[in-house]
Amino acid sequence: QVQLVESGGGLVQPGGSLRLSCAASGFTFSSYTMRWYRQTPGKERELVAVISSYGGSTNYADSVKGRFTISRDDFKNTVYLQMNSLKPEDTAVYYCNAFSFRAGYDYDYWGQGTQVTVSS
Repeated sequence: QVQLVESGGGLVQPGGSLRLSCAASGFTFSSYTMRWYRQTPGKERELVAVISSYGGSTNYADSVKGRFTISRDDFKNTVYLQMNSLKPEDTAVYYCNAFSFRAGYDYDYWGQGTQVTVSS
């Protein structure tokens, strides 16, 4: 059974930091591209950060470059999102996603999301 379980969200003041974690199980984690998305009410889900399988490369949305860092630990089957210098506009539900394309099929898994609120 595939599971992605996010944790680490919460309330933080502007300028603060949070570290999100996403623990994966039920699939070969190391071979999947891992992504963090976020969504606020009434808006489409936004891609925040991506890390390739085996950690070879990373990419970020312009809005978070220089502030957020995505990383993965393939021994712990966990992907992280370190968020620094948080702004009120970072407030959203953050979702973890695992993606792989193999033999003509998409394998696409989602977590349940974790709320991040940036407010004074």
